[in-house]
Amino acid sequence: MKIAVLAGDGIGPEIMAQALKVLRALGKDGLKLELEEAPFGGAGYDAHGDPLPDVTLKLAREAEAVMCGSVGGPKYDALPRPQRPEQGLLRIRKALGLFANLRPALLYPELVGASTLKPEVVSGLDIMIVRELTGDIYFGEPRGRRTNAAGEREGYDTMHYAESEIVRIVEVGFQTALKRNKKLCSVDKENVLETSRLWREVVTGLGKKYPQVELSHMYVDNAAMQLVRNPKQFDVMVTGNMFGDILSDAASMLTGSIGMLPSASLDATGKGLYEPIHGSAPDIAGKNIANPLATILSSAMMMRYTFNQDKWAQRIEAAVKRVLAQGYRTADIYEAGTQKLGTQEMGDAVVAAL
Repeated sequence: MKIAVLAGDGIGPEIMAQALKVLRALGKDGLKLELEEAPFGGAGYDAHGDPLPDVTLKLAREAEAVMCGSVGGPKYDALPRPQRPEQGLLRIRKALGLFANLRPALLYPELVGASTLKPEVVSGLDIMIVRELTGDIYFGEPRGRRTNAAGEREGYDTMHYAESEIVRIVEVGFQTALKRNKKLCSVDKENVLETSRLWREVVTGLGKKYPQVELSHMYVDNAAMQLVRNPKQFDVMVTGNMFGDILSDAASMLTGSIGMLPSASLDATGKGLYEPIHGSAPDIAGKNIANPLATILSSAMMMRYTFNQDKWAQRIEAAVKRVLAQGYRTADIYEAGTQKLGTQEMGDAVVAAL
């Protein structure tokens, strides 16, 4: 299994080191891995003047999967837009055709107290958000800045989806629902956006192919409210790029910490880029306090979705559950009566739990 390792910026190298520690521990049990690292994001700009250097993209294309840390930081904020670390992430998704983003929001029983919502609201939470990743307002053209006739500055972006782009992500949503509880909620803003009107038409048409799946539609503003009001009504949610970006971050806090949630970004063949959904947190970088569990759990998703090695995925996930059951916590999920660990120590605990 050839894996490209792009550690990124901020806490990225710290949390990636712990995920690699876990994978290498499994290697002693027979998991065959080939790991190769390359600079990415701000680190790519520092090394090559580009957040996605040619050498990094070449490695990502040759690898069977990509493990990615978080990117960005204040030191890069003044760069021109094409050189900013986040553009490297958008570009690699586009270059590899990674159109389907799977973001689970799973609340471990041991972390019910870490959620800001009441236990009866979130206990047993298990949602999968399927987000389209290579279209929508983040990639639509035209976009830019201009001065209008009155001499006032304007910024403009274009929300755009082709029917084929909607079909392929919604198919992933239905297929995901079939493997879970056969409920799919499609999120849009059909009452005001032409893009969403097309989205709903396509989703409704595809729903006829999946009569065993209970299909519903919800406006994005209502979906945001329902996520904090009654999140357990959802099983699988499918939505566009911008709405999915916002809703998945909101859903992450239901689970106690954004530091607990992995993600998978897949192409049509199952090749994927795996990363935690949180940011680079430059304010805590180098302090050995970041939570590495989302990155470790991302490696489990990699085993499951790209390599079809469910046994290794289950071992990683079971080790994380065991660590939490033993009362080990990083600072973001710490509560009275548990034992606080640093980033490296949490990685060691997961390895020990294997």
